[in-house]
Amino acid sequence: MSLDSPLFDSQLVDRLRHVRLLAMDVDGVLTDGRLYFQADGVEIKAFHTHDGHGIKMAQRAGIVVALITGRDSPMVSQRAAALGIKHVFQGAEKKLTVLRELCSRLSLDLEQVAYCGDDMPDVATIRRAGVGISVPGAPAYIRQQADWVTEAVGGHGAVREICDTLLQAQGHWDAVLDTYLHGTS
Repeated sequence: MSLDSPLFDSQLVDRLRHVRLLAMDVDGVLTDGRLYFQADGVEIKAFHTHDGHGIKMAQRAGIVVALITGRDSPMVSQRAAALGIKHVFQGAEKKLTVLRELCSRLSLDLEQVAYCGDDMPDVATIRRAGVGISVPGAPAYIRQQADWVTEAVGGHGAVREICDTLLQAQGHWDAVLDTYLHGTS
């Protein structure tokens, strides 16, 4: 998505420039929202590699990443560890409370947060974050609460779209491209 898109007015782009923390739900945002269980009851999840690489690029640019999910899953812990995500909150029933506590620990204001969610437990957090984001697969009444709805669906590049957009808005995009074009990574 380009910042020249009609979805991004100058006020939203300005708010994206101030984001220092990208927090998100997992199921429906980093995954497609479906729950998969093997015959032995073990849960499995599918994560998109593009989302993971976007998270790594955002972290390299100084954006802190956090996962706040209502479910408990060893898959989430494993994926977070693989991506170097240090702030992982599972079993979070009150996501806004968790986000406020994290912001306090990081000395950030909610206005410096972009939060992406897709269902009722995310509504308050979407509304209070500096930039509230949702995904196309979320119910309409959730999407209506967001400042921005990604073009990509959850589990299929939505988080990468968010990360790329943050990097562009904050002026990191050319340096990121240069790193990969000229092999200076």
